[in-house]
Amino acid sequence: MRAIGYVRVSTEGQAEDGVSLDAQESKIRAWAVLNGAEVRIFKDAGISGGRSDNRPGLQAALDAVGKGDALIVYSLSRLSRSTKETLTLSEVLQKKDVDLVSLSEKIDTTSAAGKMVFRLLAVLSEFERDQISDRTKAALQYKRQNGEKTGGDVPFGYRARAGKLYADPKEQEAVRLILDRREKGDSLRDICKQLELAGYRRKNGGRTWDPRIVLDIVKREASLEGSRDKGKRVLAGISLGGRPARDSK
Repeated sequence: MRAIGYVRVSTEGQAEDGVSLDAQESKIRAWAVLNGAEVRIFKDAGISGGRSDNRPGLQAALDAVGKGDALIVYSLSRLSRSTKETLTLSEVLQKKDVDLVSLSEKIDTTSAAGKMVFRLLAVLSEFERDQISDRTKAALQYKRQNGEKTGGDVPFGYRARAGKLYADPKEQEAVRLILDRREKGDSLRDICKQLELAGYRRKNGGRTWDPRIVLDIVKREASLEGSRDKGKRVLAGISLGGRPARDSK
């Protein structure tokens, strides 16, 4: 087995960290000797453990480890001071089929008990992602219910103001033309020509219309027919009456 050691002291220095780079390295080399592993050490001196992406030593260690290797640290706090970051790093190691050994906490995934700890870390990482997803969905739902724009481009026929969408009178004229001509059986290409002759511009100011854009508007407006809020059509926080919608369902 090949061992990749990682040692770190923070910006505040060795006094706060309590264990110098040399002391950490000595402990890691002792573990490697005991387990008959060749070891290579990577260092970050004077760098905080809050993030992993700003530590060249850690990034080099992660690049160096491969399937069947072990990443050795003196303690998990040397790997990261953030629980979330530690979980993320443990997931990276799992995907690479790399063991993790933390000497202070006696975490050693080369053993059965250590593998159980690793799996628990993976479960906690998944739980954290699910929580973030749930919070994001709840926030988006709240914004929709309060008539707020939830991201993406402003759709043709509407304008954004203070994070909310309102019907744009001029663009709504073009939308009505599109729907009227489509209902009468005109082709998408013919509708494009009529829009251009009437002088209607696209959202980006372009004068040339594409059948795909017209089709998207037709499909969107058709979907609005199935969504009602007190008799008004609603789309992602917009009421076609020009006022912010209270419910996007």
